[in-house]
Amino acid sequence: MVFAFGTLFKMEKHRGFPGRLAGTDFQFTIRRAHKDGATEITERIRYPDRRPPDRRADAGFMQALYDQFGTEPFERGNLDAGRLCWLFGREVIPAEDPFDASSYTALLRIDMKVAAVSFPELRER
Repeated sequence: MVFAFGTLFKMEKHRGFPGRLAGTDFQFTIRRAHKDGATEITERIRYPDRRPPDRRADAGFMQALYDQFGTEPFERGNLDAGRLCWLFGREVIPAEDPFDASSYTALLRIDMKVAAVSFPELRER
């Protein structure tokens, strides 16, 4: 389902995608488009000494992406930019060239080779 906000921004709402990691406040989706446009997706470094809850949030988000989209390209839509940034450039990569990192309609895809190494618990449901 696509929602238009004003005449500027259209954002795909991924129905059935979890809004957050169960039992936590780690957000996976946003409710509505920002009035100034989408937050740019940038690659964030995941240091090995990250807190266990943060690592569980990354693993939960990666599992949710895989359950919802598999290896097919998907639109960024209402997926939280902050959470995507922790996976972007490694497990989640652009599926189009040129890639607009500040667009709700940007296409992404999962790089399963990298995802399987980073998240060995990733499984098909």
